[in-house]
Amino acid sequence: MQLTKAGQVLLALFAAFGLIAASCGSDSEVSSNETTTTAAEETTTEATDGSTTETEPDPEVMASDARFVSTQFAPVEEAEKMREILSDVGVDFTGADEGPTIDQILAGTGSIDVVGALHGTFPPLARENALTNMSDVLEDLSADREFAPSMVQSGLLGTDDFLYYVPWAQATYIMAANNDALPYLPEGADVQAITWEQLGEWCQNILDGEGTQKCGLPHAGLFHRFLEGYLFPSFTGGVASEFRSAEAESMMEWARDSLWPTINPESINYEFMQEPLLSGDVWVAFDHTARLIDAFEQQPDQFIGFPAPAGPAGRGFMPVIVGLGIPADAPNPEAGAAVIEFLTRPETQGEVLAQLGFYPVVSDVDFSNLSPGIQIEADVVAAQANSSDALPALLPIGLGERGGEINEIFRGAFDRIVLDGEDIATVLNEQGDLLQTLFDETGAPCWAPDPSGDGPCQVTAAG
Repeated sequence: MQLTKAGQVLLALFAAFGLIAASCGSDSEVSSNETTTTAAEETTTEATDGSTTETEPDPEVMASDARFVSTQFAPVEEAEKMREILSDVGVDFTGADEGPTIDQILAGTGSIDVVGALHGTFPPLARENALTNMSDVLEDLSADREFAPSMVQSGLLGTDDFLYYVPWAQATYIMAANNDALPYLPEGADVQAITWEQLGEWCQNILDGEGTQKCGLPHAGLFHRFLEGYLFPSFTGGVASEFRSAEAESMMEWARDSLWPTINPESINYEFMQEPLLSGDVWVAFDHTARLIDAFEQQPDQFIGFPAPAGPAGRGFMPVIVGLGIPADAPNPEAGAAVIEFLTRPETQGEVLAQLGFYPVVSDVDFSNLSPGIQIEADVVAAQANSSDALPALLPIGLGERGGEINEIFRGAFDRIVLDGEDIATVLNEQGDLLQTLFDETGAPCWAPDPSGDGPCQVTAAG
């Protein structure tokens, strides 16, 4: 049977997560509503004995009794869209920040039936035995829908048989460019397989030709993910462990001397890159898919999407996994399971993609009616994940409420070196010490592409 283009896109998305199956004890987060404080990562209810019932309860009836708390889609506009998606089942949907959600579950209030969160939210809950084993729920769901195996494995958090969450949605970060920028591409460069060095040359060519900087970065937005998931892994092959390596020093020198002078100075104020793209102030930009979608939707013939650039160590990119779990003390776990059943239906997954820009985790989603902008992003997400040099860099885990500190450490290093002109080696060494202290105090392990292991992650010595 020949797959449609849409089917090939979805399979490519699944294949991307096959790249990270070996490191699934560590991965995690980010939504369009992420802030710099979002972070990483049983009186368990006994799983059922595996027996099946003759008749399954009607999920529409049961789900209406559930209280659903999610750290994703919490901003007002996104929450309204999610409530509309859930309107037929009448679920009580509440958007909340990660920290209070973790606290509420760990406090044992018994007031949440299902929790939706980034991968990195689940490890601190798992350590306190605060979640139900979702293995039987997944088995029931798998009777009529197919989940990407590697994404399911991510929900095991490194265990063999305890599934802490069922995959719900995925997203990532990509590049966007105005067609007016394409004539300035360096000779021989393929925009769909561009390198960081070529990106710097491209931005310089635009500056030389137009007399103004038209490349942009969301320094006031999710810039820490640009550093943690793209720049550092592409140049060093790692994230935390290689923070003050010789490769990191070379990377910072390039960012300071070659890249940043070509970046629009207003980037320090940009949160969502779709806005300066649409205004024409920026022609080439990096951002989260949900923060670029308006440009692709409003002017699909004017903008192209393309994968993040590659560096000496590979094409670093950050996959974002959102999961659904049931607290161990959920007052109505059956209703929680019904919510999960509804949210992982292919048709519901398609609605989340169309309305909120997060990509499906199950097969058989109908892509035939995708809007032009979503189709542009779907193609790029697949191309980026399926590139031969793809280097998945997962989100920080195990930091709990201190997750925002790692973002500030990475941002601080960049700002001190690139914006303030401080000595590269000195800054990386000092910020690296802060990073090591954070790991030592939280016990957080390394995450892919850094080597995993027991105990606190170790930042290598300078140089």
